[in-house]
Amino acid sequence: QVQLVESGGGLVQPGGSLRLSCAASGSIFSIYAMGWYRQAPGKPRELVAVITSNGGTNYGDSVKGRFTISRDNAKNTVYLQMNSLKPEDTAVYYCNLIGSGGGYWGQGTQVTVSS
Repeated sequence: QVQLVESGGGLVQPGGSLRLSCAASGSIFSIYAMGWYRQAPGKPRELVAVITSNGGTNYGDSVKGRFTISRDNAKNTVYLQMNSLKPEDTAVYYCNLIGSGGGYWGQGTQVTVSS
């Protein structure tokens, strides 16, 4: 089994920054990709950013140029640096891992952008 533990969410003013972290532990053999998704109330879950094992990245259109995903392979940890935050970025952010054992989700961390 694989566990994903997210941290770094919270309340921030518009224009501010937050950094999310997601640490994977457990029966990890091969990680193909790790990423972040988010879900706002009444909306479907959407891609924020994903990073593959060879460092390739992909971002949702709404966060391009503002968010940066990175990873520390030695720690099985993925990070999401979020800058220039907007109220519409408010959502629960979920960490996702795709590996040889399947796909896994974290419990989610709330990000609220409000003045």
